[in-house]
Amino acid sequence: MKKIILSIVIYLVGIQAFSQVKSAYTIFNSEGDVVTYETMIQSVNNADIILFGELHNNPISHWLQYEVSLDLAQNNKLVFGAEMFEADNQDELDLYLKNEINQKAFDTLARLWPNYKTDYAPLVDLAKEKQLNFIATNIPRRFASMVNKKGFEALEQLTDEEKSWIAPLPIEYDPELPGYKNMLEMMGGHGGENLPKAQAIKDATMAYFIAQNIIDEYQFIHFQGTYHSDNYEGILWYLKKLNPNLKYITISSVSQSNVFQLEDENKNKADFIICVDENMTSTY
Repeated sequence: MKKIILSIVIYLVGIQAFSQVKSAYTIFNSEGDVVTYETMIQSVNNADIILFGELHNNPISHWLQYEVSLDLAQNNKLVFGAEMFEADNQDELDLYLKNEINQKAFDTLARLWPNYKTDYAPLVDLAKEKQLNFIATNIPRRFASMVNKKGFEALEQLTDEEKSWIAPLPIEYDPELPGYKNMLEMMGGHGGENLPKAQAIKDATMAYFIAQNIIDEYQFIHFQGTYHSDNYEGILWYLKKLNPNLKYITISSVSQSNVFQLEDENKNKADFIICVDENMTSTY
């Protein structure tokens, strides 16, 4: 009898183990409480500017960026913007959106990220389909590299046209912001004091072009790596300097082994945190 009972227990435990709920992601609010997608959309629906932080190689991030954009586009007028497009490629992006060049020409003329076709083309094509503006907000990477090597002073040598692709000089910079301080700590000091400055010039430039392209009665949804907006810093810090009166919503993406409880270190990163299973396949 004991053997029979033990066998039943082992069987039931096995059934329970194989029937565990599998979830690719869970959405939390800033305090770490689980919220529904519908709750997030209702909140986002009332924002002037949405900063959607992604994990660059995470398919859940990219899928939800598309779904949020699609849902907002049903009832709202939108402007898109993204870190993944540099300001000096705005003309090429506009030509593609207006059907004046095809995808092949766009691939040739613009500096597109290697994962563009899988991860960002759907957003660009959604903007094209809905006839929405899509703003290339990021600083040309060669200019950010100059700052990384020589500091903000290196930007003074740019031509007037080149300066039109970055935030106006001089760049306001607070080295005490936790995100910039943590960057130095993560690099063990090897990146030098210019490393967070290179991050800051990206943040400042993206904020500048977002602010320059705000349209009354339109929402601006911007896509960037999560580090550019985590902890209400980065782009948001600069945006609030430019326009403190707008309503901002931030979304962050994190990866955990357990998606059903948000780890303390991931709380308060944003208004909404998308927690993705760390076993999720990557796009590159």
